[in-house]
Amino acid sequence: MMGNDMGAPRILGMRVDPTSYEEATEKVLAWAAAGESRYVCVANVHMVMEAHDDPSFRALVNAADLVTPDGMPLVWMLRKLGYPHQERVCGPELTSRVCAEAARRGVPVGLYGGHPEALEALVRNLSARFPGLRVVYAYSPPFRPLTPEEDERVTEEINASGARILFVGLGCPKQEWWMAEHKGRVRAVMLGVGAAFDFHAGRVRQAPVWMQRAGLEWLFRLVQEPRRLWRRYLKHNPRFLLLAFLQLTGVRRFA
Repeated sequence: MMGNDMGAPRILGMRVDPTSYEEATEKVLAWAAAGESRYVCVANVHMVMEAHDDPSFRALVNAADLVTPDGMPLVWMLRKLGYPHQERVCGPELTSRVCAEAARRGVPVGLYGGHPEALEALVRNLSARFPGLRVVYAYSPPFRPLTPEEDERVTEEINASGARILFVGLGCPKQEWWMAEHKGRVRAVMLGVGAAFDFHAGRVRQAPVWMQRAGLEWLFRLVQEPRRLWRRYLKHNPRFLLLAFLQLTGVRRFA
């Protein structure tokens, strides 16, 4: 399923692709082998609501080369929309699978984002977990926007490193904007995996599997980082439930 795929289902107007870990991993590796510049979004309720509130962000996600269903509410929506066997394809696990295949096939990878200490731990942990994985680039950008000159230098450094897959961990919606702006400039497949950086660096614990399956991962994360996340969940989750109900019952159509 390619970027701008008009046949893909929409959740509140935002495209989400019915896919699997195997299919998504294979696509990323095939694009990387061909040296193509592409970007992959890993979608949850937060992203859907950002897209609902901002048409330009929605267009950017809908133009991605692949949009995987990370959050369980999106998986349930896809099942209701005619994909009964849809499973979750989440950022941390997709990162693991892509790294495992990249190590096996000798495809060099890069990392862009995260705190400097977290990035060091991330490189260490990935290298230990996936022997043979070539991490050829790792950069923790400052929180402020880069100047055009800095951005040009970063782009050149990524390309010079030879990375064919670039994991981007800037958080939503910042990482999606960054990937879209660098498509055609960064010669790699960019994956916006957000919190996967913190999980794999060992900074944040992942929710138990039963909580993930029950769609309660947001609650686990909220308990861990209440000050950072409470506004996001309070603002987005109730509205998503209402709008999703309106979409499924046909009361409201979305752009």
